[in-house]
Amino acid sequence: MTKKKKSTGTENTTPVLRGHIWIEGRDGTFLGYGRVALLERIREYGSITKAAKALEISYRRAWVLVDSMNQQVPKPYVITSAGGSKGGGTRVTPEGEKAITLFWKIDKNFQKFLKDQAVVVRSLHSM
Repeated sequence: MTKKKKSTGTENTTPVLRGHIWIEGRDGTFLGYGRVALLERIREYGSITKAAKALEISYRRAWVLVDSMNQQVPKPYVITSAGGSKGGGTRVTPEGEKAITLFWKIDKNFQKFLKDQAVVVRSLHSM
C-alpha cells in the first residue's frame, strides 16, 4: 500500500517572495513588527499590562521589549508614571509615535519591493 502525499495546497502555484522587516541595533533587534505592535497597544491602552494581554505576551516580556527600545535611543519611546490620586499610566512619546510611523513607511516600501520582484520569482519558477 502506497502512502498518499499530503497536499499542502501549494503544488501548482507560483512561488511568492515573502519577508519581514526588522531593524537591528547595538543590542540585537531594535524595532520590528512585534515591537511596533506593542507600541501601538500601549498607545491604545495607556498600560503595558493591558498591551501585553492584548498581544498575549507576559508583562515581563513586554517590559523587556520596551526597555530594550528605550535603551537604544537618545529619547525614550515609552514613559511610565507612578500611580497616585490621578492614577499612573504609560504613554508612547512623540519619538515613539514617529518610530511607529517610520516603521510602517519602511514596511510599505518593503512590501512594494517584494511585489515588484514577483516577475523575477516567476522567471525562477519557469526555468
